[in-house]
Amino acid sequence: MNAFNSLMDGFGTALTPINLLWAAVGVLLGTAIGVLPGIGPAMAVALLLPVTYGLDPTGAFIMFAGIYYGAMFGGSTTSILLNTPGESAAVVAAMEGNPMAKSGRGAQALAAAAIGHFAGGLIGTLLLVALAPTVADLAVDIGAPDYFAIMVLAFIAVTSVLGSSRIRGLASLLIGLTLGLVGLDQMTGQQRLTFGSLQLADGIDVVIVAVGLFAIGEALWVAAHLRRLPSEPIPVGRPWLGRDDVRRTWKSWLRGPFIGFPFGAIPAGGAEIPTFLSYVTEKRLSKHPDDWGRKGAIEGVAGPESAASASAAGTLVSMLTLGLPTTAVAAVMLAAFQQYGIQPGPLLFEREPDLVWGLIASLFVGMVLLLALNLPLAPVWAKLLRIPRPYLYAGIMFFAAVGAYAVGGEVVDLVILLIIGLIGFGMRRYGLPILPAVIGVILGPNAEQQLRRALQISDGSVSGLVDTPFAVTVYAVIALLLAWPLLKRLMTRDRAKA
Repeated sequence: MNAFNSLMDGFGTALTPINLLWAAVGVLLGTAIGVLPGIGPAMAVALLLPVTYGLDPTGAFIMFAGIYYGAMFGGSTTSILLNTPGESAAVVAAMEGNPMAKSGRGAQALAAAAIGHFAGGLIGTLLLVALAPTVADLAVDIGAPDYFAIMVLAFIAVTSVLGSSRIRGLASLLIGLTLGLVGLDQMTGQQRLTFGSLQLADGIDVVIVAVGLFAIGEALWVAAHLRRLPSEPIPVGRPWLGRDDVRRTWKSWLRGPFIGFPFGAIPAGGAEIPTFLSYVTEKRLSKHPDDWGRKGAIEGVAGPESAASASAAGTLVSMLTLGLPTTAVAAVMLAAFQQYGIQPGPLLFEREPDLVWGLIASLFVGMVLLLALNLPLAPVWAKLLRIPRPYLYAGIMFFAAVGAYAVGGEVVDLVILLIIGLIGFGMRRYGLPILPAVIGVILGPNAEQQLRRALQISDGSVSGLVDTPFAVTVYAVIALLLAWPLLKRLMTRDRAKA
């Protein structure tokens, strides 16, 4: 009841004209930032830190929260329409959203993503209000073996359900893990796969890998087939969700937050793992298996986008109650707290109630603004697809190059982008799915770090990887996932005999 009363007081703060203005500025900036590959929400908040120094802290944080949520939506817009993820959390949106756009259902995919963000953010923020202290306590107890088990689950899940075979999924994952090895060893400082290049010592940024594999690879693939395929503009289709679309997506919108929120609250959880797991879950539960990867399944957009938005709310749990940043955006926002001389932690709710509850209430306001802004604009965004393909993909190549250059301001990034684009082209040529490779790059280095920590804690004993109930449970789920095709075949055979 106290939390509810505090939230009502927070709405009193968030709904003042000046704070409404900062929320609107934040969601507009965030959406624009999310559309551009390379400029993620973390970089945007970091760039705005000096600008907001003279602002009231409450207004500044309301704007930062708007940028965070807006960037997640903007990233999914380019993922769906142009197969170019604006940020890593939007990678999954391209898997089903882009085939939908190519078949004239881009507006429906964007609307499913917008409502998914609203539903995920709404449920996630309600969970933030109700469960923040409890979830934060549980997150503290999760150790290195548990993190490693979660990441193995993500690897197995994506390689087993994507592509035409598990072998191809595994090959794609190995490409991603290899790219993730480039750079300095985080624990020993040894160079790996840098070929003596200082520019590669920091590794390859995941945005460059995602943009290269998806955008450049796709543009090269289309260019290679333009002479054989007619260069017709892609139809926009009707601009609303039909009854069948709503029937297929409403459960996905409601399921996503319960996958996204817990992962956002744990360190290193982020939005990538829950979006992948939500995608896998929706694919397993779908009654339209033929749509996946071909015409595009709308529930494959709705679930992951809802999970991504809820994970953002989960991220704020650890940051506000423990002062523990679980994502890059949270780390930059933590720096913003320090800029104002405020220390996040258990006492923050007592010392700065106006700021904290005003920030949480502004999340509800920001989600309504995002839905009101982006739902009517979905058909307008979808008209991008009317541009003839040679001009469209030339534009994609340009923006992909700008985004890659924005990551580090180095010319070598453009060379790396082109090389990774050629790898993406080769993967399409030989039928390798793209997503496991991106998963390998995102989670590979972190999984390696957690594995080595777990082995150090257990003095090199492999049994240290399975010495917690949480890790054992996750490995049991992995075993079930691997054995499921065999079990399904046996069950079908028994049913046929009966």
